[in-house]
Amino acid sequence: MKRILACACACVLAATTLLSCSKTEEKSKSNADVNKLTVWTWDPNFNVYAIKKAAELYAKDHPGFTVEVTEVLSDDIEAKLTTIASAGDLSTLPDVFLMQDNSFKKYATYYPELFTDLTNSGIDFSEFAESKAAYSTLDGKHYGIPFDNGAVINCVRTDYLEKAGFTAADFNDITWEEYIEKGKIVRDKAGVPMLTAQAGSPDQLLIMLYSAGAALFKDDGSVYISDNDILKKCMDLYVTMVKEKILVEVTDWDQYIASINNGTTVSAMQGCWIMASVVAQPDQSGKWSVINMPKLSGIDGATNYSANGGSSWAISSNCANTDLAIDFFKKTFAGSTALYDDLISKGALATWAPAADSEAYNQPVDFFNGEHVYATIVDFSTRIPSYATSPFHYDARDAVGVALSNIIQRGADMDKELKSAQEIVEFNMQG
Repeated sequence: MKRILACACACVLAATTLLSCSKTEEKSKSNADVNKLTVWTWDPNFNVYAIKKAAELYAKDHPGFTVEVTEVLSDDIEAKLTTIASAGDLSTLPDVFLMQDNSFKKYATYYPELFTDLTNSGIDFSEFAESKAAYSTLDGKHYGIPFDNGAVINCVRTDYLEKAGFTAADFNDITWEEYIEKGKIVRDKAGVPMLTAQAGSPDQLLIMLYSAGAALFKDDGSVYISDNDILKKCMDLYVTMVKEKILVEVTDWDQYIASINNGTTVSAMQGCWIMASVVAQPDQSGKWSVINMPKLSGIDGATNYSANGGSSWAISSNCANTDLAIDFFKKTFAGSTALYDDLISKGALATWAPAADSEAYNQPVDFFNGEHVYATIVDFSTRIPSYATSPFHYDARDAVGVALSNIIQRGADMDKELKSAQEIVEFNMQG
């Protein structure tokens, strides 16, 4: 009997010990999960690096904190979000995901259940460029944390300008009409065009449009193409530059980058991410300068600043620890100059205004004649006017691209082409 009792006690003790160990392991696992955020993003050398560096900095004051990053292409993230929303099962969402700015509003509009409303999170969105924050703002509510800077810069070859008797300063703070007149002189004396652009792509056109706070949509979401006088002015200027050989269209993106690197264009006017391609030729160091872009004359609100590209972080509605995620972003992407100082090496420039005051952002860059280009770019980003965005951005962009191509290549009538583009987008919006 004693042996039976002893065995029974031993079994109870073992079971108790096993249960205790199990609870300890469960608690340990729970604690680990509490200090971890799962993330979907793309590009290991850019976005993945950025989120991991942010986690590294945050962990210094929050021991044990980690991020678990799954590399997912931008298009695949959008496809996954669509599938998840259609199935109505949000359990497969990560805690955090990155979205292209031009797609953000579409998904926040159609699938708001996937996002966490960050309006009252304590993140100071006023410290970000207004135009940047607008991409992830819907009906006055913030659904994203702005990340990389898409501010447009005008990188110019100072050696080519000198051949024509100009300096970079002669092309700063000017109008497009002045740009064209000076561009003719540079074309004749330096023997190269001021700009190149990818045929069929309306990027340059949209950069011009956005600089005046105009867009392909109105604030109420309706399409604004066929009767858009500012768009027509931009098209007239673009067509003039092509005819005058001040702007030369190339067939694809590779040729566009090649024109910058092989010296067959005077400048690269693009989102500031283009700087990574500009500096790819070490032998051109000291031959480049960064200035602002021309502005549209006779247009109220027109500026010398615009945007093209960029992305923003979203905290999903399935986030296991929303408070942790918010605090993480508040103290890193929305609160750490140290983070943005580090990310300069990867070409990720801030739209968070305080970053421009850091020592790293004010270091001279030898490649650009010792200019303080990083601080300049952040300053540019704060001057970009806000403009209407839409879930149908890419529909409108593609339709206008076709219209522009028909006008350039076939001499098609502008009004008819823009009317057709308007009708295509309106049809797509009804689907």
